[in-house]
Amino acid sequence: MKIYEIGTGYTSIPARMGAATEIVVEELTKSFIKTNKDITLIDIAADDRLPNNLPIEEVEVPKRFKKTDVQLGLIHKIKRVVYSIALAKKLKTFLKKNNEKIILHFHNQYNLFFFLKLSSKKTRKNTQILYTNHSYIWHDNWDNISKIIKRKYFQEVYCMKKADKVFVLNSNTKENIIKHIGINKNKVILIDNGVNTEVYSPLNKKDIDRYKEEHNLRGKKVFVQIGSVCDRKNQYEALNLLLPFMKKDENIVYCYAGGIIEPEYKNKIDELANREGLSKRVIYFGEIKPGEELNKFYNMGEAMIFPSKAEGFSLVIIEAMSAGLPVIIKKELEFKLSNECLKFADYEDFAKIIKTNLFNENKQKELRTKVRQVVVDNYSWDKIANEYIKY
Repeated sequence: MKIYEIGTGYTSIPARMGAATEIVVEELTKSFIKTNKDITLIDIAADDRLPNNLPIEEVEVPKRFKKTDVQLGLIHKIKRVVYSIALAKKLKTFLKKNNEKIILHFHNQYNLFFFLKLSSKKTRKNTQILYTNHSYIWHDNWDNISKIIKRKYFQEVYCMKKADKVFVLNSNTKENIIKHIGINKNKVILIDNGVNTEVYSPLNKKDIDRYKEEHNLRGKKVFVQIGSVCDRKNQYEALNLLLPFMKKDENIVYCYAGGIIEPEYKNKIDELANREGLSKRVIYFGEIKPGEELNKFYNMGEAMIFPSKAEGFSLVIIEAMSAGLPVIIKKELEFKLSNECLKFADYEDFAKIIKTNLFNENKQKELRTKVRQVVVDNYSWDKIANEYIKY
């Protein structure tokens, strides 16, 4: 049995930036290699790919589309289409050469949609198609998303109907696609995301202090947030929640990092910080390379504030926990690991969490140990890869 893990074409694998789906593809491939699975990773051709030992087959696209772009505009959409068409042609050549059973594991609606449209049933006769739905949009209440699904996610609906198995990352998504899209419940499988628990792990105090010193944060109480800078990730609310504490204690700092998707939203955060006289204690770290550098960022935090409005199964939450960091989320954010987070419904809840759990040294130490152990016991990529293999 041959497995093809298929990169989305958004950014090259190994990911140079925190591109969540690319990290999933990379880590699943590594875990399959460990168990001697016949695995190949299909990915966009890239001149700046990080050094690696992964079995990668590149899909060539015009040079202008090889560059990673974080602005999700027209050029990005064209790139998705160009890559997906080239990918479909590449996969068809593999299928024609092989008579053995082949598994194609897709992670992006464009990729699978164009493959299905550009290949015949005859070409796919020995092929099992798996699709993992990473889209955050499906997490919400159906009444809130039905129109946007019809307008922007019709390709994903088509892909899920045609796939042999559909993996989803939370129960809300599972319910929505079974009840409202009509996907056969027997082919919908709830799966978790994982984390590299060796890469994302607690550091000793000396190393943390050294990292904080590099950024002039020695002795500060740092609250961190990772995620694309945009309304959905809700950094503006995170800062608003922290403001009363920052005004009372000049040692409290808010540090956030991630690609700027919405420049006007970043300006809104800056304006709030300036208006409140806190611009020196609201620090944007830019994009942080996944792995060692990102782990350092997590480790300097007292906690991660993550008031995101919608998620599938957020990698940054599980990475932060693996690094031993408590995570504060909105009560409405529901996925399996959310039960291990500190949840708030309003400012009063948030304030109570901060005072009770994070300004109490013994309680915070207990929380750090607990979240780390939960992740180590249940969310290693090797364990998640084995769950995929079952199906």
